[in-house]
Amino acid sequence: MLDNVRTQIEQLIARYEAEKAENTRLRQELQACEETGAALRRQIKELESEIETRKLTEAFSGGAATDDVRVKVDKLIKEIDKCISYLEEA
Repeated sequence: MLDNVRTQIEQLIARYEAEKAENTRLRQELQACEETGAALRRQIKELESEIETRKLTEAFSGGAATDDVRVKVDKLIKEIDKCISYLEEA
């Protein structure tokens, strides 16, 4: 009976060690995925900024229709006005 208890304890310890190792591996994998996700989010922001810059460049260079340019300029003016109102409130 004592041998049976020892065997079960050894099995439990072995399972604990295996689960502990798996937990460590999964934590490392999660950390790597989070770092990759952060890098991809930064890249998305950079690309979105580049797209916006190219759209504005195209709009002001005459590549877009006049109405598109007017809409973009109006949007920029509204954003500037909003920033000015925030500054006035502060």
